[in-house]
Amino acid sequence: MTPKITVLLADDHALVRRGFRRLLEDDASIEVVGEASNGEEAVQLTETLQPQVVVMDAAMPGLNGLAATRTILARTREVAILMLSMHSEDTLVRQALDAGARGYVLKNAIDLDLAAAVKRIAAGETVLDPAIAPGAPLAGERTRLTPRELQVLQLICKGLPNRAIATQLNVSANTIAVHRANIMNTLGLHKTAELVTYAIKHGLVDPL
Repeated sequence: MTPKITVLLADDHALVRRGFRRLLEDDASIEVVGEASNGEEAVQLTETLQPQVVVMDAAMPGLNGLAATRTILARTREVAILMLSMHSEDTLVRQALDAGARGYVLKNAIDLDLAAAVKRIAAGETVLDPAIAPGAPLAGERTRLTPRELQVLQLICKGLPNRAIATQLNVSANTIAVHRANIMNTLGLHKTAELVTYAIKHGLVDPL
């Protein structure tokens, strides 16, 4: 029997959490293992329950969803975070993705398929709500690379060589070399300088 995808819900509104729990648990492949009402609880419960996915509200009081995401991912890279928000502005979407969220969907979307989004990010995909600047570089360029490739790209742009990146990500230098080659191939680039320029131009990393 295939193990269920474990999910932690983080939202400061109990009714919203209840609704999302129903949406998710209607799918037999998903199990909601906990609920958090603020960012601090989300961090604590992620450590305790070790869910595969955290469905995170962006605008919680206190420690907000962005800050909670950064804190969680600084402690473990094993969890995928799906950011939920009422807002579709590019700046907010970019901030969420830069914080490490693997997806960004709108809470008020009529056709919100939360279970499908959870399953996609659990499988390693990046998910952006279709209503968010469809076809814009923000969505298109990021979704061409896997979350791990984006992570490697950001470290390349900091000037780190393959061995240093490998040490930081706890993988082999050969693995990083493969990621680097895949990134170059996907983006149609051939030199590191071109890669850095491209990444900054398309908002894949912060300007150096």
